[in-house]
Amino acid sequence: QVQLVESGGGLVQPGGSLRLSCAASESISRFNTMGWYRQAPGKQRELVAVITSTGAANYADSVKGRFTISRDTAKNTVYLQMSRLGPDDTAVYYCKAYRALPRRESWGQGTQVTVSS
Repeated sequence: QVQLVESGGGLVQPGGSLRLSCAASESISRFNTMGWYRQAPGKQRELVAVITSTGAANYADSVKGRFTISRDTAKNTVYLQMSRLGPDDTAVYYCKAYRALPRRESWGQGTQVTVSS
């Protein structure tokens, strides 16, 4: 089971930026997708951004143009650059690794992002 460790969360003012990191214990190239999800209090976990093994990225409408997902295969790390943050971005952010064959899905422990003045 791959281990995923998120970091980079914290308290930021509205309009600010943060970069989250997700370090994997094995090669991220083995996974079909690496993704960032978030869960706000009282809400369901939702997809934020995903990057495929070919480098293609997709985003939730709510973060398009503000967030960028990227990866460094040499470091087995996936990043989420977040800018123009607002209170609605407050959530615990989770990293997920997914492989279709054989099916494997792993989650990190999450990192808290709080946007507040």
